[in-house]
Amino acid sequence: MNHPAPDTASTRIQAALAQQDWALMVKLCKQALRKQGRHHQAHRGLGFALNKTKKTQEAHKAYQQAAAFFPQDAELLINYGNFLIEHALHQDALPMLKKVCELRPQQAITWIKLAQCCYQLGLCDQGFDAALKAEPLASNLGEQVAVLTQKAIHRRELGQVKEAIADCVQAIALCPQDTANHTNRLLFMLADPDATAEQLHTAAKEYGEIVEAPLRPYWPSFAERQEGGPWRKLKVGFLSPDFRTHSVMYFTEGILAQLDRRQFEVFAFYLFPRDDQVTRRVQNHADYFVRLSGMTHEEQAQAIRAQGIDILIDLAGHTGSNGLQAMARRAAPIQISWLGYPATTGLQSLDYKISDEVTDPPGAENQYTEHLCRLPVFFTCYRPMSRNPLWRYQPRYLVQPTPALAQGHITFGSCNNLGKLTPQVLALWGRLLQRVPNARLLIEGKDLDKPNFAAQYRQKCADAGIDTSRLDLVPLDTNHQYLTYHRIDIALDPWPLTGGTTTFDVLWMGVPLVSMVGSIFKSRMTTGILTYLGQTDWLAHDEEQYLHIAQTLAQDIPALDAIRQQLRGHLEQSSLMREDIFCHHYGHALRAMWVHWLAQQAHPNNPQAQAQLLDEWQTTTPEAWNTPDTPGVGLAPGQRCTLPQAHQRLEAALAKAKAAQPQAKSGTIEHRTWVELTELAETVLCAVPHDPVALACLAEVEMAHGHHDFAVTYLRYATAAMGAIA
Repeated sequence: MNHPAPDTASTRIQAALAQQDWALMVKLCKQALRKQGRHHQAHRGLGFALNKTKKTQEAHKAYQQAAAFFPQDAELLINYGNFLIEHALHQDALPMLKKVCELRPQQAITWIKLAQCCYQLGLCDQGFDAALKAEPLASNLGEQVAVLTQKAIHRRELGQVKEAIADCVQAIALCPQDTANHTNRLLFMLADPDATAEQLHTAAKEYGEIVEAPLRPYWPSFAERQEGGPWRKLKVGFLSPDFRTHSVMYFTEGILAQLDRRQFEVFAFYLFPRDDQVTRRVQNHADYFVRLSGMTHEEQAQAIRAQGIDILIDLAGHTGSNGLQAMARRAAPIQISWLGYPATTGLQSLDYKISDEVTDPPGAENQYTEHLCRLPVFFTCYRPMSRNPLWRYQPRYLVQPTPALAQGHITFGSCNNLGKLTPQVLALWGRLLQRVPNARLLIEGKDLDKPNFAAQYRQKCADAGIDTSRLDLVPLDTNHQYLTYHRIDIALDPWPLTGGTTTFDVLWMGVPLVSMVGSIFKSRMTTGILTYLGQTDWLAHDEEQYLHIAQTLAQDIPALDAIRQQLRGHLEQSSLMREDIFCHHYGHALRAMWVHWLAQQAHPNNPQAQAQLLDEWQTTTPEAWNTPDTPGVGLAPGQRCTLPQAHQRLEAALAKAKAAQPQAKSGTIEHRTWVELTELAETVLCAVPHDPVALACLAEVEMAHGHHDFAVTYLRYATAAMGAIA
């Protein structure tokens, strides 16, 4: 009797897999496929091994070919789907994982992976359903914890915040070492109006002990960084998964572009696997752009140390794809929490949290493991239109008259996350409608385009006492960002979870905002914004005062319109949007942290000697730093010039475009020279908003192509910018 010869290639591939020898596994799979083009085990393993060796594009092609040959192989498809998730290709992964669930409906991991993919696509109903299907199938501790993780993240998006937190707590009890659920619990507690600062602090410290305690004995001393004295040029790293289309970029782009390059080199450490147009702008702004996605936490920390970073700044906190575990390994001598997460990280390896004197008032210190570094201005600086910077200057985004002038009635409105609109908030807004006859309430929110969800939300508003005949529900559409404010006379801020980015958007569109003063950072962001704007008269300390402020604003429509017409200019001239002012204070804070660190290294445990050394150094501060730095423009990665040099390039590009004399009959900007001029002007404006030379060049572009309204708008901004400079 003849027996088939053993498949030695498969045996060797399996052995390489067991040994995690990925280079050998790639070699063996390729050898097998050269001999037999449809070798099953080789197709199964090649994409997997290539991904392990960080050959992403080659791995993707291998998986595509394998899936085409073996479309019913569940093991292959789930590995392919996991690869797509890892590289943020969730739309491609979704049908793959649905197919796996059809092939292996009794395996928990298939539904878990589907739930994970659905979350990234905002398909939370489907994702939660997949997690529920996985729950009774989970056969081991890892699967049980993963099910709870998926239930929690989808519940949070569906508005079930307390249930989401409970899932996290249960998962932590099962497996305390699984840090994802510690992070999720902290993030979800921010959305719980009943969660106190003390509870957040306690939960964060628990995370810190799990993540950081085993690593502290191995922290480097960074003794070599003391060389060069207190005034040497410092390497400052910004660590984030959000150098892309993300709300963080409304507050980050200015500091990346204009942090004083006489004092600092700027590094952007990117944690996310996919780029977009915002990523490309960041690559221009930063002096160095370093990718860290796909690395282990230890590899990330080593990569940061290899760049010789003096100060490392975390922009994510306990949000998705964060780098806190790299920072827990002490990747730089000074580590800072800023911007992305409005509470403590719980890590002792983060030395400071950058804040301000209003959002974190005196007495807030005990809420943080970090030392508070309070700036004399608001803790961040806003820049609108992160997705499409030139839209900032389009006519349709100009401040329009308050809509009540044409409508004959007041429209109150909110564009905040619906999760912040608690029954207590909605009930107060219902009382406001009772006090202001004929007024309407507009609420913009996610999923309001879905009839079932919209009907349920309308009923929720009715249960809270809102007259739904006076209620307008508007589906959230990122293409309409800012435009909805043309329909709102007076914005209403929720509490205790107030707006952040939304508050800035509201004010920039000229809409006055009524808010409630909170007690901790997450409930005081609007308090800080309005205080630094000089509009504390819009801040209430209780519900009755909230109603009174809104009612008073609604009583005088001409006065309301006057506020609207002046508010954008007021905001743009304040430190809330003056990047030159903010960058000065931010850079000063970074330098102060550095000299204090040096003094501590020179005289450990001797505050008196440290203070004396600081006094000596103070007298040697470089005189040049007392004058503003010349703005710079990142033209391309690693290519930076001064603003005057950029102006020379613009003038040359304009002359070249005019000499080309394009045909402008269609109105479309097509000729290469005019396209290049437009792109250069946009690059300059992304570095220095409202630069008059770049705006004037754009006016020339639009005039040459028959877009007179755009040209006039650009010239108006250019003229205003010249006046501001003067």
